[in-house]
Amino acid sequence: MIRPDLSLPIPDDITAAHFIGIGGSGMSGLARMYLERGIRVSGSDRADSTALRELAELGATVYVGHDASNLADDVDTVVHTGAIWPENPEFVLAKERGLHVIHRSQALYWLIGGRRLVSVAGAHGKTTSTGMIVTALRDLGVQPTFVNGGVIAQLGVSSGSGSDELFVIEADESDGTFLLYDTSIALITNVDPDHLDHWGTRDAFYAAFARFANEAREAVVISSDDAGAQLVAAQLTHRHVITFGEAADATVRVSDIVTDGPVSFRITHDGVAVDAQLPVPGAHNAINAAGAVAVLLTLGHALEPAVRAVEGFAGTVRRFELHGVERGVSVFDDYAHHPTEVAAALAAARSVVGDGRLIAIQQPHTYSRTQEMYREFAEVLERYADHTVMLDVYGAREDPVPGVTGELVSAAFADPSHVHYVPDWQEAADYTASVARDGDYVITLGCGNVYLIIPQVLEALAHEDSARQTSTAK
Repeated sequence: MIRPDLSLPIPDDITAAHFIGIGGSGMSGLARMYLERGIRVSGSDRADSTALRELAELGATVYVGHDASNLADDVDTVVHTGAIWPENPEFVLAKERGLHVIHRSQALYWLIGGRRLVSVAGAHGKTTSTGMIVTALRDLGVQPTFVNGGVIAQLGVSSGSGSDELFVIEADESDGTFLLYDTSIALITNVDPDHLDHWGTRDAFYAAFARFANEAREAVVISSDDAGAQLVAAQLTHRHVITFGEAADATVRVSDIVTDGPVSFRITHDGVAVDAQLPVPGAHNAINAAGAVAVLLTLGHALEPAVRAVEGFAGTVRRFELHGVERGVSVFDDYAHHPTEVAAALAAARSVVGDGRLIAIQQPHTYSRTQEMYREFAEVLERYADHTVMLDVYGAREDPVPGVTGELVSAAFADPSHVHYVPDWQEAADYTASVARDGDYVITLGCGNVYLIIPQVLEALAHEDSARQTSTAK
């Protein structure tokens, strides 16, 4: 893992940029934006993906696998994520050549320039909230430039160039890079301590959010309900703070939330109330909508048009995304990788599953988070899912830690009959198919590569159905 060095100079001009890890959701969006600026783009990733193929169609030169030969002679700037290792051959060669080597956050900073910036930060909900703001602005006739951490479903992309001065981004707190940007309006969805491998302490995490908010040029929009956000709010010195949430004194209040299907709710501001409904489920999305509306109000839009515009949001990829239905079992995927996110995803699924059961396939993400929060994961999964199939840890940028596996989480369940630890993916898919029945929802959870098990699950469900039919025929 490479910690970003934000003191490194950002070049004034970039003509040819090479992205190490170009297939990631954030990096691929940046690469797309650089192509739109007329910059020659190349990049590599460890595996082929749809993102790589789409970038190639747009004119980028892409490579599967990391090798020094991927770095062309005309490259003047190399962009990297914190997920690569210092020994990466392309990174090493770029340093040897004396090229500009910048973190992805600095590459985004270069793109933003001096535009009016809306930065969305928070431990959870920032991808969805960013998507809500972007799609609502477009519905209101504004054409913002945007870079999101996930693909916005109705746009089919995670980034795009707009003709207006406004720039909207998902700002990453995990490594402190959200402090780099010259933010005009800061939205803080919540402040649930995470990434303590970087921040060290909860107090340091809260202080970083307070700095992020206080440095906003125009306004701070922050949750009125979240405990961490309240701790941050106590440290704010900003002259223009707008709160949103269910609290009675919230500036933009959400109430009357109904979750039996697509979530419906009421938004109230300055004594005026507007009823709304989203096509996506979950009480957490009503809260996200309130935050997005608060940002739109801050940008000068009226309440009712803002609410109507947010209502059009159709979700983001890998957020409760349906991948298929086999023998009456619906198979979804969700990016949730923190206990709070897992609880929200499963609660949303519970609100629409009806009489069916929830079967979670959980892939813990990173050894540090799993070691820190395995009890919380077990508690949330046992509370919200009817059964959990536990995979092993997706390490991402981290080296394995002895004893930190999926079994650590499964062993923390109070009732071991509610969980089944299966490190082998095919066995996990087969087991899931054996316990699932008509009307159930299977939902994969994690921000690693857990979604890749979905074809195996659907195939196992179909095979199980065929085996049952054959047995019945006999």
